[in-house]
Amino acid sequence: MLPAERLLTSGGAPPDAPFALVETQRGGIRLVAVDAAAQALGLAPGLTLADARARVPELVAIDHQPAADAALLGWLADACDRYSPSVATDPPQGLVLDISGCSHPYGDAAGLADDLARRLARHGLTARLATGDTPDAALALARFGAENVRALPVAALRVDAEAHLALRRAGLRTIGDLAVRPRAPLAARFGTVLPTLLAQMLGEADPHIVPRRTPPAISAEARLAEPVAHSDHVLQIIDRLVVDAGRQLVARGCGGRRFDVALFRADGHVARLGIETGAATRDPAVLARLFRERIDALADPLDPGFGYDLIRLAVPVVLPMGIEQLRLDGGAVGDTQLAALLDRLGTRLGRSRVRRLAAGDSHIPEQAAFELPIGDAPPPIAWPAPEPGEPPLRPLHLFDPPQRIEVLAEVPDGPPRRFRWRRVQHDVTRFEGPERIAAEWWRRRDGQGLTRDYYRVEDARGRRFWLFRHGLYGTEKPDPAWYVHGLFA
Repeated sequence: MLPAERLLTSGGAPPDAPFALVETQRGGIRLVAVDAAAQALGLAPGLTLADARARVPELVAIDHQPAADAALLGWLADACDRYSPSVATDPPQGLVLDISGCSHPYGDAAGLADDLARRLARHGLTARLATGDTPDAALALARFGAENVRALPVAALRVDAEAHLALRRAGLRTIGDLAVRPRAPLAARFGTVLPTLLAQMLGEADPHIVPRRTPPAISAEARLAEPVAHSDHVLQIIDRLVVDAGRQLVARGCGGRRFDVALFRADGHVARLGIETGAATRDPAVLARLFRERIDALADPLDPGFGYDLIRLAVPVVLPMGIEQLRLDGGAVGDTQLAALLDRLGTRLGRSRVRRLAAGDSHIPEQAAFELPIGDAPPPIAWPAPEPGEPPLRPLHLFDPPQRIEVLAEVPDGPPRRFRWRRVQHDVTRFEGPERIAAEWWRRRDGQGLTRDYYRVEDARGRRFWLFRHGLYGTEKPDPAWYVHGLFA
């Protein structure tokens, strides 16, 4: 019913005629879902459109949109995060919640189910709810409307149609009929899949669900009797939650690198905010300030609607954090201030926009350094240290790609004496080189590559360039080309 109810609630369905969603299956156009009116007239998914219209001529056919159904199912799964941190989807129209230890705010599991049914009814959605010892049992009980697992038909087992037919021919109609049979003959006849599914249905094995979001290591939440709609009130609640999360982190001797806030609106919409820090922290003042700046920097401001009735703070990334020992020269304080500055810039601009350079494992100049977000751990490669008192071997600015130049040299394999770049001629007064850099032949299919001879040169106006000849004269190329690769400060 989910596809049909999606169209009804969105206004895409005819108001006074039965309708069905159709798509091409097995060489024909078949019904995928029908509304309540069409179901009352005897139509069901699986019928061809021609047979359905022969029975109900006024039937309206609408193209099925699986992506829209999946988006609605994902939205519902997000809304169900208020009930449990472990929520999984069972496409095309099923949800599974692990409510172990989560029903106390509602009294018991029945109270939780009643609250969920009421919220779904506000959106015009019908739900068949059931609880079971395992996800397979709960899904089957909800799908077939049964109250006892052993009373379920064998169709509740997710095996192929041939296995269902063989079970019925053998007189095995229900899960109870299978439960009393020895498992070895069933495995010999139907394979090991059927006994495994049967054990999961009976609670003898628990496969557990795979939640859409990994449950956080630490969380704190505030359930509100009256929804709050003002940003200041929301920030005050977040301030209390970061204090609570900080206490939990202190108790564990840990700090958090990422903090997520979920704002559950009364109508089911969920707004999510996240901040990241460069180093593990548990300082409530720092976290509160970062969340305020995160909200202020939103391009699309928060829309509280009728208000938020649940606000939850999660700490998904937790790292060990000991007590910080300050150095006598105040170095640790300076490091902390720098980390705080980077955190604020990352919160305002986005973590991927604040970047730094890291050394790469390559002798090729353009591959010897790369950018990465400031919060990512750099590879364990140290920058090459220059010789004391010597000028830098590499320029601060590299061109990507290197730019072609025209060079005049005394001999073909000698240093440059004059070069033209961007229509400007430069007379070389000083040079140093060559620094020969071989190609990464082991990465090439042909096992070859051109050698580069680099020169550090200075022109008559004191400007310094990094030039290279691409290829060895006579052995690799008859007329090697020259390039400017960088500029020294």
